Amino acid sequence: MDIIQIVVIGIIASILYIILKEINASFAFFLVLITAVLIFLAIIQQIGIIFKMIESLGNKANVDGMYMETILKIIGIAYIAELGANLTKDAGLSSVAAKIELAGKIFILLLAVPIITAVIEAILSFVSTV
Repeated sequence: MDIIQIVVIGIIASILYIILKEINASFAFFLVLITAVLIFLAIIQQIGIIFKMIESLGNKANVDGMYMETILKIIGIAYIAELGANLTKDAGLSSVAAKIELAGKIFILLLAVPIITAVIEAILSFVSTV
């Protein structure tokens, strides 16, 4: 599915949402949720291709597999947290959206600690040899 189809789906869903929110707000939000899932399913294949490209670049650069896996997990967490936060914002639950964003940031930081530690150790070993 290309970008034009995704945009058309988004526009149609937006028009239907505007019409339905006056009639049945619950159903209108359900439409938004289904649209988000459809768009996510449409782009999941491209996400897989991007992950494979990043992994290939990491292999070519002789980057430890653990670091590449961590970076891919961080990217995944960021996108999933954003999707969840946006859906809850659409439902009018901005405080829940803020908590989802906070949780995403905490999980990203948790995954980044080993990378940060390795960078600091590399800097310290470089400085001590100079």
